[in-house]
Amino acid sequence: MEILVLDTIHGGTELATELERSGHRVDEVDIYRGERGITPEEAAGRRYDLLVAPVHLDPDHPLMKTIAAPRITHHGAVRMLLSGETPRPMIELTGARGKTTTAHAIAHCLGGPGILHTSRGTFLYPGRTLLWKRSITPASVVPAAREAARVSGWLVAEESLGVSGAGDVAVLTSGDDYRIAAGKRSALAAKLESMRDSPLVVVPPGVRFDHPNGIDAGECVCWEGDRCSYDHNGILGEFRNPLGELPSYQVPLSLAAATLCALGRDPGGLAGFAGVEGRLSTEKRNGVLIVDNSNSGTSAETTEAAASYARAISTGGWITLVIGEEDRTICEGFPPDDIAFSIRKIHPDRLILVGERGRSVRPEGFGRRVAYADTLEAARGLALRETPGGGAVVLSVKTWR
Repeated sequence: MEILVLDTIHGGTELATELERSGHRVDEVDIYRGERGITPEEAAGRRYDLLVAPVHLDPDHPLMKTIAAPRITHHGAVRMLLSGETPRPMIELTGARGKTTTAHAIAHCLGGPGILHTSRGTFLYPGRTLLWKRSITPASVVPAAREAARVSGWLVAEESLGVSGAGDVAVLTSGDDYRIAAGKRSALAAKLESMRDSPLVVVPPGVRFDHPNGIDAGECVCWEGDRCSYDHNGILGEFRNPLGELPSYQVPLSLAAATLCALGRDPGGLAGFAGVEGRLSTEKRNGVLIVDNSNSGTSAETTEAAASYARAISTGGWITLVIGEEDRTICEGFPPDDIAFSIRKIHPDRLILVGERGRSVRPEGFGRRVAYADTLEAARGLALRETPGGGAVVLSVKTWR
């Protein structure tokens, strides 16, 4: 076929390369910068059998109106490329939030060889070896799927703005919505539309989606405190996990449990899921509990949730708060006023301020109980040395990881 692929920035070049390897003749257009492929004018003057365009593209873009060929999305191109080569099982996840946590929770219980493809990186299980770090555009699913097939394992893959439909299960992790395609489309509607061809669909509680094999996680999973009970697809049981008491984890754990049941796997192993690094994950070092809330989305709200969680599950009552922003620029930042507000509300026993923004905060009443560090790693080491056994360290530094 003669194929035109639009948008080289968000995976279009990778898709064009894969389509060429499959025997097609492919042109690509860099619709934003005009630096790769052919010009829009050249494309408009040629005849194509297929147009591949991302779901976020303005539907009124000139080429969308000029090219008369049948069209598919980037997600659809991935499905075409994976035809006959899809690993089993393959679980695709999309949503405004919760994708990474849900993906890690599912992978935690699958066992055996497999590939976990997330915004944090692509990992080979069971050893969790980092293979590479790429975006979660649809195109990035292709190499992840081929690696999963190579090791004869499963694939759990995050995808932005929808799924390919090539997998066994499609999971929507959030019902949150926003505008895409120059404000002319609903992101949620685009994600749901992409899921229509998936054999099984799992949605979070409260999201309505008409699908012949749709599963509402809220109808087969129930929480009472930290105890989760599940009943679906002939699989009945329960597990306990203190993360279930946190709003940021309860829905991802529910989705993971429902998905595992749908696949015929008992989700009881989620009792041992300790979370995702930087997203309220926990570990113990020399009798000190560490609650890690350091990521690019760290805020006053997540900091307070982390401190409350640490107090609830630690035994000593002592809290060392590590808070601030690493100096590797984060777009939204962690405003000093928000840092100061969190400190006042949490009132930790020991305080370590990180980065220039941390140093600009002048907390009252701490005296010698406050220290400073330039990086999260340095602050973490200092906190562990100065926190007594049975106490907890809360890491709440805004940073890229």
